[in-house]
Amino acid sequence: MATQRTFGFVGGPAVLEGPQLKVGDKAPNFEVQANDLSKVTLLDSQGKVRVLSVVPSLDTSVCDTQTRRFNQEASDIGEHIVILTISADLPFAQKRWCGAAGVERVQTLSDHLQMSFGKAYGTSLPDFRLESRAVFVVDSSDTVVYVEYVPDAGQQPNYADAIAAAKTAK
Repeated sequence: MATQRTFGFVGGPAVLEGPQLKVGDKAPNFEVQANDLSKVTLLDSQGKVRVLSVVPSLDTSVCDTQTRRFNQEASDIGEHIVILTISADLPFAQKRWCGAAGVERVQTLSDHLQMSFGKAYGTSLPDFRLESRAVFVVDSSDTVVYVEYVPDAGQQPNYADAIAAAKTAK
């Protein structure tokens, strides 16, 4: 019997849906929406190293900080690396937030339609229809080379380790 995974969230632990990925796993494909409502998949950035920064909602302080920090890091990591921030926020809200925050180097993507990303990467909080906080680094051949499932909504990820993994990935 599989162990039920949880994420520290408002009012106590929330159940996570989906697998717990590990370093060395093949990165699952997913389908999310860009701010212009176009479809985006993992395969759209194939051949690049991807940092997948997952947040519950851009309109919260920790998620705001996480996305701004990765936006800042994006200026120093090289053209072969892309940073994608994924949440279940509506694309319109993501676009508004990016404009207000001046975030231009990170692409925000919405998983609100199907929760395809969350179910494939084990970050879906089905009772809230949100994502948990996590960071994945996927290399250019679609192998997961870094995984951090952050255990609590109020906790920041390990930026230094995630960026180091992205910079050394091929």
